[in-house]
Amino acid sequence: MEIIDAIILGIVQGLTEFLPVSSSGHLELGSVILGSDKLPEESLLFTVVLHFATALATLVVFRKDIVVLLEGLLKFKWNEETQFTVKIIISMIPAVIVGLFFEEQLEQFFGGKVVFVGFMLLVTAVLLFLADKAKSTENDVTFGKAVLVGLAQMVAMLPGISRSGATISSSVLLGIDKNKAARFSFLMVVPLIFGKIAKDIMDGALTYNEASFGYLSAGFVAAFIAGFFACTWMISLVRKSKLVYFSVYCAIVGLIAIFSGLYL
Repeated sequence: MEIIDAIILGIVQGLTEFLPVSSSGHLELGSVILGSDKLPEESLLFTVVLHFATALATLVVFRKDIVVLLEGLLKFKWNEETQFTVKIIISMIPAVIVGLFFEEQLEQFFGGKVVFVGFMLLVTAVLLFLADKAKSTENDVTFGKAVLVGLAQMVAMLPGISRSGATISSSVLLGIDKNKAARFSFLMVVPLIFGKIAKDIMDGALTYNEASFGYLSAGFVAAFIAGFFACTWMISLVRKSKLVYFSVYCAIVGLIAIFSGLYL
């Protein structure tokens, strides 16, 4: 993989991890366009590095929130911060179950399936459109709603379904305040990313050689910078109800992907 390819894919990952357009779907499409399957043994490591970069970007953006949550846990009291942390843990359960017991089945949906990604992008477009038209509320995340948002995150493990789009849209449609929906959506994925990285390391699934250091570093820096700005921007967009623009974008890209996969 050339460094320029790594930078492009890093930017794509950083932007699409937070913007509701599906990072996995765009990485699948980007890999097909760039032909970045030249190093299949190291492609998993590259993907892990990019996700690690975006997870760090999330930690930086929400550093104050994370400090407050940690302080709440250390007090060993059933306060608002502790309850919020428990809700995050509950929301993770569906995705963890799929990741632990159905990983091989999930991987069958990846690997250049352009048409499938296209149809899933259309699903994302519909979710974003509905969420954009939903009325603003000031409701909190309840334990029951945390489960439902977690199920949305589980479905978003499919390439083409935006994780942030699915979780934020489902939160808004459930009546959760838009600011709280964005905060919950971005924080709930961080433990999953670090957990997936730990699992891949323990499974010995990652391969590395010194020749790959250059493009891995380039991809990491690009993903982190792009992710930081995308996360900050997305919070503002959700607050201002601007999701419809991403709905149109996902619909266009989805239709192009379906057409190219069927006829080109």
